[in-house]
Amino acid sequence: MTDKPPIDPIAKFITEDQDPEQVARIYEKLSQLLTTGEEPLYIAVQKPITLDLTPEILVMTNRRFMHYVPDLFGRAKFVDYIWRDMKTVEMEENVWRATVTIDVNNGERIRVDNLVKEQARRLYAIAQQMEENVREELRLRGMEEKRAAAGGVILGGLPSYTSGSSAAAPVDEPVQALGKLKQLLEAGLISQEEYDAKKKEIMARL
Repeated sequence: MTDKPPIDPIAKFITEDQDPEQVARIYEKLSQLLTTGEEPLYIAVQKPITLDLTPEILVMTNRRFMHYVPDLFGRAKFVDYIWRDMKTVEMEENVWRATVTIDVNNGERIRVDNLVKEQARRLYAIAQQMEENVREELRLRGMEEKRAAAGGVILGGLPSYTSGSSAAAPVDEPVQALGKLKQLLEAGLISQEEYDAKKKEIMARL
């Protein structure tokens, strides 16, 4: 049986005219910063106009984006932000290169120019997808908060009242259930049809 060749972890990051040595160095540092379950999605290396400049680098993972910023003394640092911190992302293309700009909720702006166009497009697409994921997460969280504010009532969780039971249900219980049901309707968590059907069910058991 022939052994399969080892998978190169950086191979997927050097398809858009990336510098393999730069990507390898960044990937090595990045591997030490990743948290459990965090995966790098893309590494984009700037193409400086002059060879004596150290390139800026943008890294995007499934949890955050990082800006690798060099200084004049050959040192560099990672500045990272979770995706929820991103306010807007923009991409500009000129004849030869492209620029990606990310505005952060705290007022900071990350702007990396002289990117290969394909790299910039990949960054922009990933950022757009992550923005959509955050928006959906916030929408679901908002729904849960509205449910909690309405007393935690869900359609299948409303109390039922059976006629002929040994102990009659207190009058205020169905009244409270109807009130919570109304709150769910007003919050947009249930449709008018669902509201009418559940209301009819509660009223029939009074």
